Amino acid sequence: MLASKFIGTGVPTITPFKTDGTVDFDALERLINYIIEGGAEYIVALGTTSEICTLSQSEQHAIVKKTVEAVKGRVPVVVGIGSNNTAETVETLKTYDFTGIDAILSVVPYYNKPTQEGIYQHFSALAKASPVPIILYNIPPRCVVNMDVETTIRLANDHPNIVAIKDSSNDMEHCRNIIEHSQRPKDFLVISGDDGTALELIEMGGVGVISVMANAMPMQVSSMIRAGVSGNFEQAQKEFSVYKHLVPFLFEEGNPTGAKSIISLLGFCEDSLRLPLMKSTDDLKNRIVKDFTPFIEKLRLA
Repeated sequence: MLASKFIGTGVPTITPFKTDGTVDFDALERLINYIIEGGAEYIVALGTTSEICTLSQSEQHAIVKKTVEAVKGRVPVVVGIGSNNTAETVETLKTYDFTGIDAILSVVPYYNKPTQEGIYQHFSALAKASPVPIILYNIPPRCVVNMDVETTIRLANDHPNIVAIKDSSNDMEHCRNIIEHSQRPKDFLVISGDDGTALELIEMGGVGVISVMANAMPMQVSSMIRAGVSGNFEQAQKEFSVYKHLVPFLFEEGNPTGAKSIISLLGFCEDSLRLPLMKSTDDLKNRIVKDFTPFIEKLRLA
């Protein structure tokens, strides 16, 4: 079953930048190896966490190529391909080199505020054009519109290559309604897009998380998620309690601002972002250093 590749922990990798602002491909390879060795089930390239909006087309293609090369077939690779221009995205799908790519993660069209029918027709067009499975990406805080339950279920039933949804709505009732919908195909997966509520979603019947925190703590996150997916929620909650106080740091000043501060402490890359994003303020950085320091040596040795 194709969708079973995406059970567990997926990691939307950051894009490491050098101090001169160019992409640090060596750092990206080191990070990918660390994540895979930490037990993550799959890698997501060009997600929100990658700062994709600030990457040129040539940089995006180079990052995907490097990701596939670094992964070396050890885990599945998902690539973010989506926009608010349906025709352009369809053309991208028709011409893209999908060598080594197992699925795409495609965001709800943003900014132009489509109706539910518009969202349905957008993803229908993508499903007809895509040679690989599609994971829908619902993130209302960034897209303004929310893909409702009925639209999601309709897409899942009408297009077999739409295999999952990453939901970052933080609306647990919305997620529950998808999971428990009588018409949901049994192999259509619901994946959390939020580190803080992932276990709650899994208890409802979700199958994992696409985790920002797993860039820095892949072993801890993937172990916790596996415990939850296997039904051992007591163990999962115990493991989550060790680092849950760090999760708000990831998003306090935007994603991946906090994540890059944490990852830079581990020595993987510079704490560098591209405008309009900024690196952590001194206040946030000091709190990250204080609270994350007890984990650093343990993570380096893991």
